[in-house]
Amino acid sequence: MIIAIDGPSGAGKSTVAKLLSNKLSFEYIDTGAMYRALAYKAYINKIDISEENADEISKMLDSTTVDYYNNNIYLDGQNVEGLIRDEIISIHASKISALGIVRKKMVDLQRKIAENKNVILDGRDIGTVVFPDADFKFFVTASEEVRAVRRYNQLINGNKDIVFENILADIKKRDEQDSSRKNSPLKMADDAILIDTSYMSLEEILNKLTDIIGGCNVL
Repeated sequence: MIIAIDGPSGAGKSTVAKLLSNKLSFEYIDTGAMYRALAYKAYINKIDISEENADEISKMLDSTTVDYYNNNIYLDGQNVEGLIRDEIISIHASKISALGIVRKKMVDLQRKIAENKNVILDGRDIGTVVFPDADFKFFVTASEEVRAVRRYNQLINGNKDIVFENILADIKKRDEQDSSRKNSPLKMADDAILIDTSYMSLEEILNKLTDIIGGCNVL
């Protein structure tokens, strides 16, 4: 079974997908982390992320391995889970995921990883591009302000340099980049179920998704 969970940055889709995968004993694949890993590699190697630099990015892709297992992302054999969650990597991930050569490689890899398994994938084009025939499609979202507050609380941890207004601006910028890109833009699949998490607890979200899936007598 394939369960696709799409939505914008900071909506809580990854957290929900992980919890749901544990509850259903499905394998979880964080597709966003796969793009973040590529963005991280480009960032530390000072590779310009643009269509004009496609040749150099293509060379990077040819010499790169990305794997996802045990809820951790591995880049060239190294666990980089703790290195890819900064806001600067988020912005770079949005840019690199807009490139056609990158999306083709990642979509092929995501489909290969999910072969013959019960999986939950979250991202921005899972239900529209990667698995348009997924058994269940959810679009998890929340208001920009709510998502900014969540991201701010994640990052602050005593760091007084974190400014809420900057977080909100970054979220708005990424939403614009993701929804307007030429290749696989962020959008809700026609047959997806909308879940607005703005005023829901994690438990409420998880119960809602579980009820929908279980109500179809597939568990």
